[in-house]
Order: sequence, then structure tokens, then C-alpha cells
Amino acid sequence: MFAQEISMADDMSAVNSESAERLQSLLSQALAESGAKRPPVHQWNPEFCGDIDMRIARDGTWYYMGTPIGRKRMVKLFASILRHDEDGKYYLVTPVEKIGITVDDAPFVAVEMEVSGDGRDRTIAFRTNVDDHVILDQDHPLRVETDAQTQEPSPYVRVRDRLDALIARSVFYDLVELAEERDGVLGVWSRGAFFPLGSAGDGDA
Repeated sequence: MFAQEISMADDMSAVNSESAERLQSLLSQALAESGAKRPPVHQWNPEFCGDIDMRIARDGTWYYMGTPIGRKRMVKLFASILRHDEDGKYYLVTPVEKIGITVDDAPFVAVEMEVSGDGRDRTIAFRTNVDDHVILDQDHPLRVETDAQTQEPSPYVRVRDRLDALIARSVFYDLVELAEERDGVLGVWSRGAFFPLGSAGDGDA
């Protein structure tokens, strides 16, 4: 299944046999469950099998053993079995395996925004780098964190189950263009909810 479905030879020349076997098992289980829209990882409670040398960089690039995973189909498959547990760590989860990976910031990046309607009747939707589509609402809120040293804002939107997407800078600029003031706070409306971006006196918003 590993060789047929996703050959990593073009992207990961340093794969050793043990890591490849673990990865093959993980992928096989994920593919077996992919008949549904999304694998129900939140329902699975397998034993922890250790960490794998996989990392998601802040820009959304996935790395395996230090090499970027260039095939989007593979990245989307891994993303579909990603889980963020209460311990604050990220795991790839199947019915039989739970493997830890490293995430530098948020696991996804919101790379595109669509807007319909105006004011309180507006609906804002985002597309992530793995083609998840998320409507900004009370179940998928937006938050903005500000770096204490640089004062640079980092905006995030909840995608699902503790998994967030960092909103790309260009998309955030478009979002700020929609902002309006409410009680001294700049923010945007979507699906009848108001989401703050920052104080009306902040230069960043």
C-alpha cells in the first residue's frame, strides 16, 4: 500500500526501513478508514507508539526526517488523521497506533478567504493549505495573539477539535479591511457573531 499509494522516494531519500514500516502501517490504517468524509480520530484510543521524526513548520510545510513532503495528497492524508490532545501534543492517530509529531505553531495555514453578505449578516469562510473549508462562527472562532516583544499579531481560526490554522498575512490584511468598531474594539462579523481583531487604538489592526 505504501509503495503503490504514496511513493516518498522523490521527497525523502533518507527514509530508513523501520520508519518506512511504521509510516506504511499508519497510512494503510488511514486509507482503510477514509471511506468516511474524515477519519473519526477523536473516537480512537490506541496505545502510544512513540514519536516519529515529522514536523509541521509555521508556514504549513510538513517535513519527514528533515525533508519537505512535497506531495500534497500525502500531506492531506496525514492532516486527516492529525489530533491535538489535552496534553498539548500533536499525534497522528489510527485505530491501532498513536504517533507523536512536532508542530512549530498551528498545524494548518488559512490561505484564502471568501466573504458573502455585509455587517451582521456577513459570512466569512477560509480555505486552508490542506483544502479544509471553515466558516468563521461560534464553533470555529477567531483569535489574535500578539507577540510581547515585536507586537506582531498572529491570527488563528479553529478548524476542528483543537486544531487551528494560522491566518496567512495577506489573508489577515483582507480580513482587517472588513473590520468595524464596536465598543472600542475592532473586529469582524460572521454568522451573527463578532470576532475581535484588536483595540481600535492599535496600529496593527
